[in-house]
Amino acid sequence: MASRDELSRFIRSSFRSVWSLELLLLLKRDRRRWTHDEIVAGLRGSELIVNQSVGWLSAAGLIVADEDGSVTYAPVSEEVGEFVDAAEQLYARRPDAVRRMIVDASAGGLAAFADAFRFRKD
Repeated sequence: MASRDELSRFIRSSFRSVWSLELLLLLKRDRRRWTHDEIVAGLRGSELIVNQSVGWLSAAGLIVADEDGSVTYAPVSEEVGEFVDAAEQLYARRPDAVRRMIVDASAGGLAAFADAFRFRKD
């Protein structure tokens, strides 16, 4: 079983938005091939958000995307699958805590990006 810190790191590094977590949980609950249109309808999300989330989840080794664009829940290893299970359980018990982890991690990236354009007096 993952420690709290390990689970937090997994959530922060795997999900760049709450939408991507919601997408993964949708795919995990109904383990079949989902078309892009089914995902958009199932999550009532925009095309852009679904496309980004599919890309992020695929890069994180949590889903597999076929050539036709359909996707399937497929964690890259049993250990990663256990982290997903733990994240799902934590999200069910403490959704705000999980949302904060994801938003804080994304905000850190935005801050670093913004800092890259900051003018400095040297």
